[in-house]
Amino acid sequence: MDNAMLTLIVKFLVKPDQLAVFRQALNSNRLGSQSEPGMREMRFFEDKDSPNSIFAYERWENAQAHQAHINQPYAQTLLQLAENALLSPIEVMTLQDTKPAPLHENNPKQVQAEDDVFSLFFIFKIKEGYKELLLQQFTAHVAQTRSEEPGNIVFDLYTIDGKDDTLVIYEHWRKESDLWDIHFKQPYAIETSKLLEQAIVGDMKQYMNVVNEF
Repeated sequence: MDNAMLTLIVKFLVKPDQLAVFRQALNSNRLGSQSEPGMREMRFFEDKDSPNSIFAYERWENAQAHQAHINQPYAQTLLQLAENALLSPIEVMTLQDTKPAPLHENNPKQVQAEDDVFSLFFIFKIKEGYKELLLQQFTAHVAQTRSEEPGNIVFDLYTIDGKDDTLVIYEHWRKESDLWDIHFKQPYAIETSKLLEQAIVGDMKQYMNVVNEF
């Protein structure tokens, strides 16, 4: 039995006329999951440029806890609705931690009342031969971002099971300028950007999903 923590990003592309009812079903699913002992985190985000693109970020105690959730009536209601409410099949990404690992409950940084939180999913495809180079580069990059940038709240790098050509960065900032005006001007971020320009398939901007939490 696998008792490892299960982290998922689930992407839904919802038909515009079904968006309101689908969001309601998502919220009912989240509310129901709060009584499940194996649920650690469930957060929903809409793409800022395409509100019918919805991302769920979920953490479960293990795969068994997630399966128990799927069997709950509120989860089944959501899945049944998805059969007709979506423009494409549900995309499920099973994430694996990299080093340094995500902080989660041990994160000393918390959202403050004055924060205008800016969130981003950066899910990008890379060329063959660059994965290990990027993982090595991001080991220092992630650590320095967390320790040296007060404007950063969350900065996690993940691999995806079954997709050796794709990496995920999941990040939250206290405000948008903390990312564009401060983070990207740091020496380690400049070095990482140079490597990404070589490693990424296509244009970097196409993979950036700026999102609003709901």
